[in-house]
Amino acid sequence: MSELACDIKDVYLSRGARPILAGVSLQASPGEVVALMGESGSGKTTLLRAMAGLEPFERGAIVMDGVTIACGTPSAEMLRRLRRKVGMVFQFHCLFEHLTALQNVSLAPIYVHGVAPADADRRSRELLEELGVAHRAHALPRELSGGEAQRVAIARALATDPALLLMDEPTASLDPARRMELSTLLRSLAGSQRTLVVVTHDEDFAKETATRIERMRAGTLTG
Repeated sequence: MSELACDIKDVYLSRGARPILAGVSLQASPGEVVALMGESGSGKTTLLRAMAGLEPFERGAIVMDGVTIACGTPSAEMLRRLRRKVGMVFQFHCLFEHLTALQNVSLAPIYVHGVAPADADRRSRELLEELGVAHRAHALPRELSGGEAQRVAIARALATDPALLLMDEPTASLDPARRMELSTLLRSLAGSQRTLVVVTHDEDFAKETATRIERMRAGTLTG
Protein backbone atom coordinates (compact mmCIF):
# COMPACT_ATOMS: atom_id res chain seq x y z
CA MET A 1 0.00 0.00 0.00
CA SER A 2 1.27 3.49 -0.81
CA GLU A 3 1.97 5.97 2.01
CA LEU A 4 -1.28 7.78 1.27
CA ALA A 5 -4.27 5.53 0.75
CA CYS A 6 -6.22 8.37 -0.88
CA ASP A 7 -4.96 11.58 -2.47
CA ILE A 8 -7.55 13.87 -4.08
CA LYS A 9 -6.05 16.86 -5.88
CA ASP A 10 -8.10 19.94 -6.86
CA VAL A 11 -11.08 18.08 -8.34
CA TYR A 12 -13.74 20.01 -10.26
CA LEU A 13 -17.02 18.54 -11.45
CA SER A 14 -20.02 20.38 -12.84
CA ARG A 15 -23.45 19.60 -14.25
CA GLY A 16 -24.07 22.14 -16.97
CA ALA A 17 -23.26 25.54 -15.49
CA ARG A 18 -23.65 24.31 -11.91
CA PRO A 19 -20.45 23.38 -10.05
CA ILE A 20 -20.86 20.27 -7.88
CA LEU A 21 -17.23 19.90 -6.80
CA ALA A 22 -15.26 23.15 -6.85
CA GLY A 23 -11.60 22.34 -6.28
CA VAL A 24 -11.76 19.56 -3.69
CA SER A 25 -8.48 18.27 -2.24
CA LEU A 26 -8.36 15.56 0.44
CA GLN A 27 -5.80 13.09 1.70
CA ALA A 28 -6.25 10.01 3.88
CA SER A 29 -3.73 7.58 5.30
CA PRO A 30 -4.04 3.82 5.88
CA GLY A 31 -6.17 3.10 8.93
CA GLU A 32 -8.03 6.42 8.92
CA VAL A 33 -11.80 6.69 9.10
CA VAL A 34 -12.76 9.98 7.44
CA ALA A 35 -16.35 11.18 7.85
CA LEU A 36 -17.65 13.54 5.15
CA MET A 37 -20.43 15.74 6.49
CA GLY A 38 -22.46 18.63 5.15
CA GLU A 39 -25.90 19.67 3.98
CA SER A 40 -27.72 17.76 1.25
CA GLY A 41 -26.45 18.91 -2.12
CA SER A 42 -23.03 19.94 -0.80
CA GLY A 43 -21.24 17.39 -3.01
CA LYS A 44 -20.47 14.62 -0.51
CA THR A 45 -21.94 11.68 -2.42
CA THR A 46 -20.68 13.01 -5.75
CA LEU A 47 -17.15 13.09 -4.33
CA LEU A 48 -17.53 9.55 -3.04
CA ARG A 49 -18.72 8.35 -6.45
CA ALA A 50 -15.81 10.13 -8.17
CA MET A 51 -13.45 8.28 -5.82
CA ALA A 52 -15.04 5.01 -6.94
CA GLY A 53 -14.68 5.87 -10.63
CA LEU A 54 -18.42 6.31 -11.06
CA GLU A 55 -18.48 10.08 -11.76
CA PRO A 56 -16.21 11.60 -14.45
CA PHE A 57 -14.78 14.98 -13.47
CA GLU A 58 -13.40 17.86 -15.51
CA ARG A 59 -10.21 18.80 -13.69
CA GLY A 60 -7.82 17.43 -11.09
CA ALA A 61 -6.86 13.87 -10.20
CA ILE A 62 -7.70 11.21 -7.64
CA VAL A 63 -5.17 8.59 -6.53
CA MET A 64 -6.62 5.58 -4.69
CA ASP A 65 -3.91 3.32 -3.25
CA GLY A 66 -1.66 3.94 -6.22
CA VAL A 67 -4.35 3.90 -8.91
CA THR A 68 -4.77 7.30 -10.59
CA ILE A 69 -8.18 8.43 -11.79
CA ALA A 70 -7.63 11.23 -14.29
CA CYS A 71 -10.26 13.69 -15.46
CA GLY A 72 -12.57 12.53 -18.22
CA THR A 73 -14.17 9.13 -18.73
CA PRO A 74 -12.23 6.37 -16.92
CA SER A 75 -10.77 3.63 -19.10
CA ALA A 76 -11.87 0.01 -18.69
CA GLU A 77 -8.35 -0.93 -17.59
CA MET A 78 -8.25 1.80 -14.94
CA LEU A 79 -11.65 0.72 -13.61
CA ARG A 80 -10.50 -2.89 -13.45
CA ARG A 81 -7.47 -1.89 -11.37
CA LEU A 82 -9.58 0.41 -9.21
CA ARG A 83 -12.08 -2.34 -8.39
CA ARG A 84 -9.26 -4.28 -6.74
CA LYS A 85 -8.46 -1.33 -4.49
CA VAL A 86 -11.84 0.19 -3.65
CA GLY A 87 -15.09 -1.23 -2.29
CA MET A 88 -18.27 0.84 -2.07
CA VAL A 89 -21.39 0.43 0.05
CA PHE A 90 -24.31 2.40 -1.35
CA GLN A 91 -26.97 4.10 0.78
CA PHE A 92 -29.71 1.71 -0.31
CA HIS A 93 -27.44 -1.37 -0.37
CA CYS A 94 -28.11 -2.14 -4.07
CA LEU A 95 -28.06 -5.89 -3.49
CA PHE A 96 -29.18 -8.03 -6.43
CA GLU A 97 -32.74 -8.97 -5.51
CA HIS A 98 -32.71 -12.34 -7.29
CA LEU A 99 -29.54 -13.55 -5.54
CA THR A 100 -29.07 -14.79 -1.99
CA ALA A 101 -26.85 -12.96 0.45
CA LEU A 102 -24.07 -15.48 -0.20
CA GLN A 103 -24.40 -15.16 -3.96
CA ASN A 104 -24.31 -11.36 -3.74
CA VAL A 105 -21.02 -11.51 -1.86
CA SER A 106 -19.47 -14.12 -4.18
CA LEU A 107 -20.46 -12.45 -7.44
CA ALA A 108 -17.60 -9.98 -8.01
CA PRO A 109 -14.76 -12.32 -6.96
CA ILE A 110 -15.97 -14.98 -9.40
CA TYR A 111 -17.08 -12.95 -12.42
CA VAL A 112 -14.89 -9.85 -12.19
CA HIS A 113 -11.69 -11.16 -10.62
CA GLY A 114 -11.73 -14.78 -11.77
CA VAL A 115 -11.61 -16.39 -8.32
CA ALA A 116 -12.52 -20.08 -8.30
CA PRO A 117 -16.15 -20.52 -7.16
CA ALA A 118 -15.17 -22.75 -4.23
CA ASP A 119 -12.65 -20.20 -2.98
CA ALA A 120 -15.11 -17.33 -3.43
CA ASP A 121 -17.79 -19.27 -1.57
CA ARG A 122 -15.43 -19.99 1.34
CA ARG A 123 -14.30 -16.36 1.60
CA SER A 124 -17.89 -15.11 1.35
CA ARG A 125 -19.01 -17.39 4.16
CA GLU A 126 -16.12 -16.19 6.31
CA LEU A 127 -17.11 -12.55 5.74
CA LEU A 128 -20.76 -13.20 6.53
CA GLU A 129 -19.65 -14.96 9.71
CA GLU A 130 -17.36 -12.07 10.72
CA LEU A 131 -20.19 -9.61 10.13
CA GLY A 132 -22.71 -11.64 12.11
CA VAL A 133 -25.04 -12.63 9.27
CA ALA A 134 -23.83 -16.14 8.39
CA HIS A 135 -27.23 -17.48 9.40
CA ARG A 136 -28.78 -15.36 6.62
CA ALA A 137 -26.48 -16.66 3.86
CA HIS A 138 -29.33 -18.17 1.85
CA ALA A 139 -31.84 -15.36 2.40
CA LEU A 140 -32.88 -13.08 -0.46
CA PRO A 141 -32.46 -9.30 0.05
CA ARG A 142 -36.20 -8.79 0.59
CA GLU A 143 -36.02 -11.24 3.51
CA LEU A 144 -33.28 -9.26 5.29
CA SER A 145 -33.74 -6.51 7.85
CA GLY A 146 -32.13 -3.14 7.17
CA GLY A 147 -29.22 -3.97 9.46
CA GLU A 148 -28.73 -7.40 7.89
CA ALA A 149 -28.80 -5.96 4.37
CA GLN A 150 -26.23 -3.35 5.43
CA ARG A 151 -23.87 -6.06 6.70
CA VAL A 152 -24.29 -8.15 3.56
CA ALA A 153 -23.50 -5.05 1.48
CA ILE A 154 -20.35 -4.48 3.54
CA ALA A 155 -19.36 -8.14 3.09
CA ARG A 156 -19.83 -7.76 -0.66
CA ALA A 157 -17.64 -4.64 -0.69
CA LEU A 158 -14.94 -6.46 1.29
CA ALA A 159 -15.02 -9.65 -0.79
CA THR A 160 -12.07 -8.56 -2.94
CA ASP A 161 -10.14 -7.30 0.12
CA PRO A 162 -9.94 -3.64 -0.98
CA ALA A 163 -7.55 -1.20 0.67
CA LEU A 164 -10.28 1.46 0.79
CA LEU A 165 -13.93 1.20 1.74
CA LEU A 166 -16.35 3.98 0.73
CA MET A 167 -19.76 4.19 2.41
CA ASP A 168 -22.72 6.45 1.63
CA GLU A 169 -25.05 7.18 4.58
CA PRO A 170 -24.50 3.77 6.23
CA THR A 171 -26.74 4.52 9.24
CA ALA A 172 -29.78 5.57 7.20
CA SER A 173 -31.74 2.37 7.83
CA LEU A 174 -30.36 1.48 11.27
CA ASP A 175 -31.77 1.92 14.77
CA PRO A 176 -29.51 3.35 17.53
CA ALA A 177 -28.31 -0.08 18.73
CA ARG A 178 -27.37 -1.13 15.19
CA ARG A 179 -25.60 2.19 14.61
CA MET A 180 -23.40 1.48 17.63
CA GLU A 181 -22.63 -2.01 16.29
CA LEU A 182 -21.74 -0.54 12.90
CA SER A 183 -19.44 2.01 14.53
CA THR A 184 -17.57 -0.77 16.34
CA LEU A 185 -17.34 -2.79 13.13
CA LEU A 186 -15.93 0.11 11.09
CA ARG A 187 -13.32 0.92 13.72
CA SER A 188 -12.22 -2.72 13.67
CA LEU A 189 -11.87 -2.61 9.87
CA ALA A 190 -9.70 0.49 10.15
CA GLY A 191 -7.61 -1.32 12.75
CA SER A 192 -6.38 -3.64 10.01
CA GLN A 193 -5.04 -0.57 8.12
CA ARG A 194 -8.00 -0.34 5.79
CA THR A 195 -8.99 3.24 5.00
CA LEU A 196 -12.66 4.22 5.25
CA VAL A 197 -14.37 7.31 3.85
CA VAL A 198 -17.93 7.62 5.11
CA VAL A 199 -20.58 10.11 3.99
CA THR A 200 -23.03 10.73 6.81
CA HIS A 201 -25.49 13.22 8.25
CA ASP A 202 -25.25 11.49 11.65
CA GLU A 203 -23.11 13.73 13.84
CA ASP A 204 -23.04 11.33 16.80
CA PHE A 205 -22.05 8.41 14.57
CA ALA A 206 -19.30 10.47 12.96
CA LYS A 207 -17.86 11.55 16.31
CA GLU A 208 -17.99 7.98 17.63
CA THR A 209 -16.51 6.36 14.53
CA ALA A 210 -14.25 8.71 12.61
CA THR A 211 -10.64 9.60 13.24
CA ARG A 212 -11.31 12.81 11.33
CA ILE A 213 -14.40 14.76 10.25
CA GLU A 214 -14.31 16.81 7.04
CA ARG A 215 -17.19 19.15 6.23
CA MET A 216 -18.40 20.12 2.78
CA ARG A 217 -20.29 23.19 1.67
CA ALA A 218 -21.19 24.16 -1.89
CA GLY A 219 -18.74 21.70 -3.41
CA THR A 220 -15.73 22.57 -1.29
CA LEU A 221 -14.21 21.19 1.90
CA THR A 222 -14.40 23.66 4.76
CA GLY A 223 -12.51 21.60 7.37
